[in-house]
Amino acid sequence: MSEVDSIVETLSAAGFTLPKAAAPVAAYVPTVQAGGLLHVSGQLPFVDGSLVIGRLGEDVSLEQGQAAAQACALMLLAQVKAALGSLDRVERVVKLGAFISSTPTFTDQPKVANGASELMVAAFGEAGRHARSAVGVPVLPLGAAVEVDAVFAVRAH
Repeated sequence: MSEVDSIVETLSAAGFTLPKAAAPVAAYVPTVQAGGLLHVSGQLPFVDGSLVIGRLGEDVSLEQGQAAAQACALMLLAQVKAALGSLDRVERVVKLGAFISSTPTFTDQPKVANGASELMVAAFGEAGRHARSAVGVPVLPLGAAVEVDAVFAVRAH
């Protein structure tokens, strides 16, 4: 018998499905809980089972970048659910770090990161509003277009 997860239901009603939490691709763990905070390692964008690769300002459009950031956010939530058992234990989204593989002349990193930020607000309402960094980088693991990590405040069981 599984417990109802109202955040998963909210996402589902908005047309989103949580993916299966991805296994780490190197020597790290997906999540670490310290005190009342859950730190989630950077997640890559998988859309329809394929990694979104490329660079913004080169071969990935702003819209594709936003969709990639949204896919990263869904994977972040999948990792949180795997770690905590329920997204209902999230008290607040504290911070997102968005890394956007981009050319030196591309300056819309914040617009790309909005794909992840807006998903957090759709999932958690006001508790989804967070601090954020949006940084352009020359390359990401596996050639990914975007990577997003996060910190969540969590409730005790």
